[in-house]
Amino acid sequence: MPFDGIVTRAVIQELNEKITPGKIAKIHQPTDTELVFTIRSHGHNHSLLLSIHPVYARMHLTDDNYKNPKQPPMFCMLLRKHLSGAVIDSIEQYGMERIVTFSVQSRNEIGDITTKKLIIELMGKHSNVMLIDGEKEHILDSLKHVSPAQNRYRTVLPGHVYKLPPSQNKRNPLEIDSNAFIQKLDFNTGKLAQQIVNILVGFSPFLAKEIVYRSKLGSIETYQEKFSELQTLLKERRFSPSIYRNGREDFHVLPITHTGGRTEVFTATNQMLDAFYSGKAERDRIKQQAKDLYQFIKNEKEKNERKLKKHDKTLQKAKNAVKYQRLGELLTANIHQVNHGDDTATVIDYYDPGQNEITIELNPNKSPSENAQAFFKTYQKLKTSNEKVQQEIKKTNREVNYLEQLLQQIDTARESDIEEIREELREQGYLKKQKQGKNKKKPTKPQPEKFLSSDGTPILVGKNNKQNEYVTMKLANRDDVWLHTKDIPGSHVIIRAQNPSEETLVEAAQLAALFSKSHQSSSVPVDYTTIRHVKKPNGAKPGFVTYDNQKTLFVTPEKDLTEKLKDG
Repeated sequence: MPFDGIVTRAVIQELNEKITPGKIAKIHQPTDTELVFTIRSHGHNHSLLLSIHPVYARMHLTDDNYKNPKQPPMFCMLLRKHLSGAVIDSIEQYGMERIVTFSVQSRNEIGDITTKKLIIELMGKHSNVMLIDGEKEHILDSLKHVSPAQNRYRTVLPGHVYKLPPSQNKRNPLEIDSNAFIQKLDFNTGKLAQQIVNILVGFSPFLAKEIVYRSKLGSIETYQEKFSELQTLLKERRFSPSIYRNGREDFHVLPITHTGGRTEVFTATNQMLDAFYSGKAERDRIKQQAKDLYQFIKNEKEKNERKLKKHDKTLQKAKNAVKYQRLGELLTANIHQVNHGDDTATVIDYYDPGQNEITIELNPNKSPSENAQAFFKTYQKLKTSNEKVQQEIKKTNREVNYLEQLLQQIDTARESDIEEIREELREQGYLKKQKQGKNKKKPTKPQPEKFLSSDGTPILVGKNNKQNEYVTMKLANRDDVWLHTKDIPGSHVIIRAQNPSEETLVEAAQLAALFSKSHQSSSVPVDYTTIRHVKKPNGAKPGFVTYDNQKTLFVTPEKDLTEKLKDG
């Protein structure tokens, strides 16, 4: 993810405008890697997220709601002790590094003003948040402890003096002139993007690729010119926070042209980061919890795909069935011309419009009649094999589609959804059923996601097969509108209305696209019909239905739609 020093600079600019000076009202620690501060500034409350997630390390204002543990962790309680009610004086970036210092003033137990520093280092798996005594510069505590055994260069433990991470001897892009930048590039060795990353502090590979792309393998002067253009934007803080979608998602605050695909432009960097990361860390945590389940389903899917290849080979052999029938009939019609012990028989092929002769290979140890019967037997065997294989291919394709649907559901699952998927796999015989103790839990009803369209119409979304079946077969009325992505694994979506407005229909279709395998695509086809036209075949897998009388809408999913339409 391109959360580099340039993005950090843009974030800090906005934070200084919005939350300094600001009073820290609340501090929460939802997870081991996240802190959320509620800050009162300029008459408004702002939620500031600090995350040292190994993949999604970041810092920005957020509108997301985080579920807090009943008992706050020790580091959270320490922060509350020292920072609750404190005022943020300034927020500064160290050079162009992803190191940020919050200078905070508060009063101690006897009323004297004290200064503390909250230092955030956003460096992937080495990210950390540290509370530092402002005068003695020693560490009061940190979100992650680093012992001398783990890092010889510096120790991050309470009582130790804070020391900056080792310098990488890179140049500040605000200070280096374009001539010096070009002189450091070696155009003979190639890998120019990597060279740029190694030369300039704060430049991610994503941004370095942009310079190379803009230069389009041009002259040295071209590289100099394109670097100067980005440098000017950076110096003048002319940021254009945008999310770029083309199969995958990326973002930056400087304009990017090399990605192609769709671009979503935001008015503020913090707003862009909140939109980009919203739910990503939670989904990553859920994926970790469901890692074994995901791998099991993936293995089952691959096993069935291998089975399909074998079936296809058998099917190719079975296509020769008619050939053996014809050989048997030709041999029978000319049996008087064939003697016992012959290894071939040349006869007229009356199936051939030209009535040409054909040579039939025989088993000399069999009589002409036995050879003919062997051809008929092979024909019958291949014919039966063809019919069985056709049935097996249909069955295996259904199995692959079912498992693919489960993989898609894990991608968009909540924690409770994962357990429902496990239970479904137990019921279907894929996993062993758990032994129930004396205190057997009563089965709970599936909990589909609830939304309200812009005009207030309720919309239900099934997040897994149990929920899909529940909303479609139990909750919905016969005249409610049912939606599903066309020929794409996804959720069942129900509009609780007989004649919904066009706006509601489009919003429900967008939800169907969002909760499907094509959630990052554009112009996704979504079928819709009434519940009366949706049927579940006998013996079908959970969540599988057939439908008719449908119409199709083409929509482009909007990522923030779920928050906009969330019911409660």
